[in-house]
Amino acid sequence: MEKPAIQPAQLNSLSSQPPALDAVQVTHLLNPAGEGQCHFAGEHTLFMSLAPRPICYLQAQDGKTHTGLYKKGDLSLVPANTPFFARWEGDENCLQIRLSDQFLKCVARETVDQDCDRITLLPQFQTHNPQLESIGLMLLAEFQQEASGNRLYLDSLTNILAVQLLRQHATTKPQLPVYEGGLPQRQLMQVLDYIDAHLDQTIKLADLAQLLDMSQFHFGRLFKQSLGVSPYQYLVQQRVERAKQFLKQTDRLIVDIALECGFNSHSHLSKQFRQVTGMSPKAFRSS
Repeated sequence: MEKPAIQPAQLNSLSSQPPALDAVQVTHLLNPAGEGQCHFAGEHTLFMSLAPRPICYLQAQDGKTHTGLYKKGDLSLVPANTPFFARWEGDENCLQIRLSDQFLKCVARETVDQDCDRITLLPQFQTHNPQLESIGLMLLAEFQQEASGNRLYLDSLTNILAVQLLRQHATTKPQLPVYEGGLPQRQLMQVLDYIDAHLDQTIKLADLAQLLDMSQFHFGRLFKQSLGVSPYQYLVQQRVERAKQFLKQTDRLIVDIALECGFNSHSHLSKQFRQVTGMSPKAFRSS
């Protein structure tokens, strides 16, 4: 909320495509019993309870009021430019995700064939959506860590969030086209060559989708159909493979290898390396 009794714990925010746009902002709200209000122009806001025990809320938006006992994972959705008021009893532990309306419409234009400028979201009180809950928790986990090294992953999460909101909570339910069969071999190799040539750089989902002139959402689906892994998972695998080569063939410092392979720190490399290989970079070098 904008006026809590205790300043909320603000986490990092991430810019997503289009480049000049902050597509998503994630905030972890920790407040004692109280009340607050917000009015975000141009941003849709998703509130999700993280409290381990149910907490009673009174909420008001769009001329309607709702009172309920919110369990962990329960969601409220506030469309852009909608004043929202809440009063809560007990300690609040809540995730706030703000998604740019401009980004939502950008995703809609990329994925559906209709007048996307008229699409908006419907207000929701105390709803439960396992997909949105899962996306929210993954966003929170990434923003609490070294998010800058996982740009491709965060781009993917943000796009999936937008598509889920369009599918389930829009004023009109857009029909999203279905693509099957994966990417043609020529296009797949074009993407793989690009990834290989830019392993040491920040790779965005939009960069890869733009190579093939398709939406980010559909690119991600087709890529996974082709290789069985997401673009982000493939990128991590390739970075780890390059790190393995450096570890075996050179005596360079591990921190230098991490940066050369696109990881943002020694610890970032170690975490991803262990997930892929089951051992640390140091143990792999000495094995």
